[in-house]
Amino acid sequence: MDVTEFKAAVEGYEQSNLIATYQVGQQVLRYHTPNTVCFQRVQTLASKEPDTIAWLNGMPEGTVYLDVGANVGMYAVYAGVARQARVYAFEPEAQNYALLCRNLALNELTAGAWCAALSDEVKFDRIYLSTVQAGGSCHSFGENVDPYLKPSGARFAQGSYATTIDAMIAGGVMDVPGYIKIDVDGFEHKVIKGAAATLQNPAVCSLLIEINPHLAEHRWIVDHLAQVGFAHDPEQFAGAARKDGYFKGVGEYVFRR
Repeated sequence: MDVTEFKAAVEGYEQSNLIATYQVGQQVLRYHTPNTVCFQRVQTLASKEPDTIAWLNGMPEGTVYLDVGANVGMYAVYAGVARQARVYAFEPEAQNYALLCRNLALNELTAGAWCAALSDEVKFDRIYLSTVQAGGSCHSFGENVDPYLKPSGARFAQGSYATTIDAMIAGGVMDVPGYIKIDVDGFEHKVIKGAAATLQNPAVCSLLIEINPHLAEHRWIVDHLAQVGFAHDPEQFAGAARKDGYFKGVGEYVFRR
């Protein structure tokens, strides 16, 4: 299904239980929306990252889908309901994780969600918060930095834990994903480093990664994935890149074998 075939954005906002619904074809996605940030995420589901929606729509039904930096589960729910994917989702920020689990349960998706960061090593540390609010983003695990990896002024941190994709699969906790989405506000290169063995597995068909071409660490991702057999379309990224604002030039790269 093409993104242009989407139904109208948000159908109902029930103030009594704060649930917003979103219809995709014959499927209805349901989200808990305790604040305006979360409600706006539902309103902009199709328009915020159209390349992400197009990529999700291209997944074969029933595939294993890994969502790294799942936030409150907007795309995890979409993949699980609209594509019947087996969903594994990781979100280290506590309030987002709680809402992620509520959204997965609300849509009867049971594959798994972890309150953990995925990185290049296994360790306990802190996650530095840009805001103490459900639905917030731009948090950073292990380093008090912003999405450009520059020192940040975050004043609050939660205790947290990180592991790697390779460790999760080697331990039998998670199946090898066919499709992987990575959006962790600057630390995408660490997630890739922690998936060195997994990316050699031919079962991994495609990745969608938020890339900041201003960062040498992110330019390394593009070169590295090419070396291990993943191609990308420069025109696709040119269309996905933000045209203005704080994240100007940042966008979703789609990599395929």
